[in-house]
Amino acid sequence: MNKQVKKDVDIDAIERDVQGNILRSYSRHLVRHLMLEVTNVAAARRFLGVAANGGSEAVPAITPGSDWGKAKPPSNFNIGLTFEGLKALGVSRRTLQTFPVEFSQGMTKRAMKIGDFGDSAPDKWPAPFDTPEKVHIVASIHADEEGQLDKVEAQVAKAFTVLGVRDGRGLGRGKVFFGYKDSISQPRFKWVKDRTQATADEPLDPLGTILLGYPTSMEDMSFRVPYPDALGLNGSFNAFRILAQASYDYEIYLDEAADFLLKHKDVDLLLPPGAEKKVGKGLDRHAALREIVAAQMCGRWRNGTPYETSPDTMDPDPDVSPTNFDYSAQSRCPAGAHMRRANPRGGHIVQRIATYTRRLVRRGMSYGPDFDPDDFDRKNPDRRERGLLGNFLCANLGAQFEAVMCDWLNVGLQTPSITGTNDPLLGANTAETSRFDLTLPDNAGTISIYGFPRFVTARGGAYTFLPSLTAIRYLSEL
Repeated sequence: MNKQVKKDVDIDAIERDVQGNILRSYSRHLVRHLMLEVTNVAAARRFLGVAANGGSEAVPAITPGSDWGKAKPPSNFNIGLTFEGLKALGVSRRTLQTFPVEFSQGMTKRAMKIGDFGDSAPDKWPAPFDTPEKVHIVASIHADEEGQLDKVEAQVAKAFTVLGVRDGRGLGRGKVFFGYKDSISQPRFKWVKDRTQATADEPLDPLGTILLGYPTSMEDMSFRVPYPDALGLNGSFNAFRILAQASYDYEIYLDEAADFLLKHKDVDLLLPPGAEKKVGKGLDRHAALREIVAAQMCGRWRNGTPYETSPDTMDPDPDVSPTNFDYSAQSRCPAGAHMRRANPRGGHIVQRIATYTRRLVRRGMSYGPDFDPDDFDRKNPDRRERGLLGNFLCANLGAQFEAVMCDWLNVGLQTPSITGTNDPLLGANTAETSRFDLTLPDNAGTISIYGFPRFVTARGGAYTFLPSLTAIRYLSEL
């Protein structure tokens, strides 16, 4: 940690220097991630120099973080470098030693810390993630037309060796394959005007939550800036993750959970007779119980309505804010719900001082074949791989991303009632040991459900450093 931080803030200059998709999202339809190896150092440096200085006909420009307004570019191009990538470009040993240890070790060596074992273990990851020492850069192209992705990839391939390609797309209505509306609650940063969050009602986070060199929410503290400032300042870190989502298995488990609950002695406390009509339009009792389980596991109904402020219906009248709420002492939202684990807000937890210090910016798109949770064939399992190409951005991987993954999602250190259980959606669960406690109204206790498998499995990834444009120029001139 450093106590010397940048106090003066010229937000326009910062946004011009920071790479795009960090302070505000692109909201494009398509993405292509390229896993690159630096095999010609001179060519790689020349490419980075041109890209950081506006690009050319042969080299795409690095997209800065400035708001482009109505002048939407045909595509956006950004890069993240692994520790091995910095070495390959010629960064000195002295400078490399100033980067955090979790970044220098890389995602594969931190696998146990973040729950990547069993089917998620790195030794089961496909190429190119089976040779992490060769993955030097993860380059990301965002666009609305596939032709733009092809054009930029062809330009990049002239300077780097392309080890692998991953394409993603938005599913529409902001949803993921599990059927939930996603990316509702994102950090908002002081001084940053983000039109995509104009109606959000969230606390404002300091720039040091996401950028190196600025104050954090911890008093008088900031995360260490790698040496020199030209390389480290205005940079960010990213946990790039390929996460397979077992959508079919999830829907089948909801069926099984509803079957179990229909026979449970306390089912009328969880869902009073006739209340299924209030839960959602057109739902019978079995379908309503499925949606209650899904809502409590996540912390939101699948349409995005917070369970905390609307525990009896997914369609409250009047509407409730999707972001303006907190967890009360009498909360109906389970302490073990995914959303509550990942962002406890101001709720009372054991690690109370940490509640607002581990915020992550989430950027991601889905990959794989379509799956409709409202219309699928239960008799013919569709277990084709599909999931999320996720980016989890922060200023410190250890204090933010790894702490959330380990302490909160996979250990449950928020409160003794969930310690020893895993997050029901993202956790490293096994059917033999999994448990989730559904809450009953009026403090009537809980109903425990068991037997759910791991629904999200890692299929690759890398820790990357997202350098500023100043830093990319610095790297090009080594």
